[in-house]
Amino acid sequence: MKHCWFHLMPYTELPEDFRDNHESVWVDIDSSLFDPERAHHMYNDFLDEMEYAAEMGFDAVCVNEHHSNGYGLMPSPNLMLASLARRANPETALCVLGNSIALYNPPTRVAEEMAMLDCISGGRLIAGFPVGSPMDTCYAYGQNPSQLRERYSEAHDFIKRAWTEKEPFSFNGRFNQQRYVNIWPRPVQNPHPPIWVPGGGSVETWRWCAEMEYVYCYLSYYGYKAAKATMQGFWDEMDRLGKDRNPYRAGFLQFVGVAESEAQAREIYQEPAEYFYDRCLRVSARYANPPGYVTEATQRAGVESQIAAAAAGGPDSVANTSARPGIQKTTLIDKNAREFDAIVDNGYVIIGSPSRVAEQLREVVHDLRFGQLMLLLQFGNMSKDVANNNTRLYAEKVKPLLADVWSEWENHWWPKPMSLPSRAATNFPKPAMAAE
Repeated sequence: MKHCWFHLMPYTELPEDFRDNHESVWVDIDSSLFDPERAHHMYNDFLDEMEYAAEMGFDAVCVNEHHSNGYGLMPSPNLMLASLARRANPETALCVLGNSIALYNPPTRVAEEMAMLDCISGGRLIAGFPVGSPMDTCYAYGQNPSQLRERYSEAHDFIKRAWTEKEPFSFNGRFNQQRYVNIWPRPVQNPHPPIWVPGGGSVETWRWCAEMEYVYCYLSYYGYKAAKATMQGFWDEMDRLGKDRNPYRAGFLQFVGVAESEAQAREIYQEPAEYFYDRCLRVSARYANPPGYVTEATQRAGVESQIAAAAAGGPDSVANTSARPGIQKTTLIDKNAREFDAIVDNGYVIIGSPSRVAEQLREVVHDLRFGQLMLLLQFGNMSKDVANNNTRLYAEKVKPLLADVWSEWENHWWPKPMSLPSRAATNFPKPAMAAE
């Protein structure tokens, strides 16, 4: 199994009364709340945390793209990876989940920048292609929701051809017309970096990942309990399509807090967890589900988006049994579960001693069947010292207990970098160890 250290880069100083006085953390969040000088320290802390995770032996560090919000300060995740490509452990994969490719016209810029990252890193890039949240795509960037998936599909075809075509070519799509497509640089990995597709429960996304042999990544706000129906639906679809059950076809995101004991974990992680679920997921219902964003097939399957759930206060039901065999309608939690006991009890965040966390993760990994484990070890307003200590405890005391998981399967969706001796020397610093 792969252990991938994921960072959302949330704004860590939203006011305590944010939920009471502000309707949304996304799209129209009050700009007066943003302090650029404080953000200077946040960004540098975040990069320090990711470098530390790489030094501690995580298989990958992961970033993603969001706009006009306090939930994630990464309108350009490529900038984050450009820094990490030279300063982080050269054995660590660099995963961008991803660039919202439907937003770029032409998508040449995405093809070029990802190729640059693959070259700088010596072939360590994992390329993520999300459709993008409705807040980012339809409101912050003004895209027509009914055209979004067609734009996405066209951008994907454009980028993949740009990476693989040996000669200049013309592209004449509905949304993109280019007389000359001939990117320089070109990616190290041949024919291209592995492609992972973050998504919710879209039936079309499952089928497309199977057809294209891409990794499907379920980036869950609400943990493993809320994800069971979605992941079961994914594997049912793989069975129906005749695909093998290689767990590395799937990735899953889980919040985790490790301490020497459960009591200590509760003391350490209560504030950052409540900050995240109370403030960072404060999404106005006006932005959660624009007409045309969710496809007809997904609506018929009864799969509720996490964005809609966040706007309502938490996941209510995941699917409708009558619409899609194999997915059970499950009432999961109280919609107002933003207090720590409910956050833990409902599986949003797994906390405890290293042995207890490893035991729970082993069960979750086998139950949901995924091989690419993405870990949120920094969340909410967690400080750098706390995040680094969480990272160290996981790397030293949890990860070794899971070393045998899925060892019988081959991961066909992992970067194939240049050998270390053939790469350029980089003077990456060893980060200071976190406090014990």
